[in-house]
Amino acid sequence: MSWRFISCAAVFVTCLLTANIMATKLVVLGGVVLTAGIVIFPVSYVIGDVLTEVWGYGVARRVIWLGFACNALMVAALWIGGELPAAPLWKGQDAYETIFGHTPRLLVASFLAYLVGEFANAFVLAKLKIATQGRWLWLRTIGSTVVGQALDSAVFVVLAFAGVVPTAALVGIVAAQWVVKVLYEAAATPLTYAAVAWLKSREGVDAYDRHTDFNPVRLS
Repeated sequence: MSWRFISCAAVFVTCLLTANIMATKLVVLGGVVLTAGIVIFPVSYVIGDVLTEVWGYGVARRVIWLGFACNALMVAALWIGGELPAAPLWKGQDAYETIFGHTPRLLVASFLAYLVGEFANAFVLAKLKIATQGRWLWLRTIGSTVVGQALDSAVFVVLAFAGVVPTAALVGIVAAQWVVKVLYEAAATPLTYAAVAWLKSREGVDAYDRHTDFNPVRLS
């Protein structure tokens, strides 16, 4: 693979890992409570769209699993670091656990939401590309994000907070996150167009997944 593909994959993974760390902070935007990860996480969907649009679902699938593996490694390393005995002169253990500590329920919710959302996003975009015969990129990127981000938000919020937060509040949280993420993707559409056009011209590739096996766990 070219350095351009490696760069896209690296940015994708970086956005994912950064968003998961930033997600420990809650922010208020326009009266809506969101995690600080909203700053960078939607960029992973933009890069995911670019990967699928240029190189195809099969390549995007491998990058999605790469992101999952890197995230799991980061979580494991942070947990081990938290379990190591702190030096007496270091007073930051509580802060470390607050920022980097995650309950098992939140971790499971985060991992599953990521996989469901990213694979749905790549699948819908690849299918829409065939249906539209490669036209209307804006429709494919926004349409795939509508589906992927809806599933990502719903899976995470329900698995993480069901039974703790009232159902009406859960629906409100899911809706708010979904709308903000979709608007983010729509605003990034000009950037997506530019990146896709540049990569296709430089890479000399424009994948169509007409005969692709869309099994998400198949890596070959």
